[in-house]
Amino acid sequence: MKYSVISGDIISSTSLSSADRIFVEEKLEELLTELKNSFNIYGRIIKGDYIECVVPKAEEGLRVALAIKSYIKAIPLEIKTYQKEKKRAKQFKIHGIRLAIGYGELSRFNAEEGIIDGEAIYLSGREISGSSTYNKERIVIKNTLFFTSNYDDFNRNFQPILALIDVLMTKATSRQCEVVYLKLMDYQEEQIAKKLGIGQSAVNQHSTSVGWNALDEAVRYFNHVISNAN
Repeated sequence: MKYSVISGDIISSTSLSSADRIFVEEKLEELLTELKNSFNIYGRIIKGDYIECVVPKAEEGLRVALAIKSYIKAIPLEIKTYQKEKKRAKQFKIHGIRLAIGYGELSRFNAEEGIIDGEAIYLSGREISGSSTYNKERIVIKNTLFFTSNYDDFNRNFQPILALIDVLMTKATSRQCEVVYLKLMDYQEEQIAKKLGIGQSAVNQHSTSVGWNALDEAVRYFNHVISNAN
């Protein structure tokens, strides 16, 4: 059986205040609970700013990854109070988190005991650890969304799509990310409008501005390809 395993590293987390780091971790816990209820994932947080997430239905890997990405970008943090680390802290608001989807088998997986071992988590973890986000002289954010597997065709086909999604998500506002997250969680526009306290026309406008149709098409394509592979 093959899984999608998502590894994620919060960008510039050390530049956030201690209170904000705690707040982000609390929001991550809430997110993982919501994802478990919707997709039956197993997720855990390591050292407050690194997450690992097993998606049993591998075809849902991109949907879950985008849900994580959009949710974190929408976390309401104020960065104007930061001084020395202000520029780095701003990168959190712009990018949120780097995510790698590893697709493959797990030799051992026991959610109750917190055991995850095998090629899928090895691949996603290696991709994250090998993708630096900045150096000491200046902040250099590279791509923040990756796919990796032992199948060259999948890697070639998915990575350009994820790179384009990365551009859309980098430009997305917090409100647009809220809308994207709720759509990924299968909320209808009327429900989203009510939940966010805005008009349905505003929801539609945010969807159009962020490029929701393209995101949805990418998620459907990923689902189709991986479903056929499994």
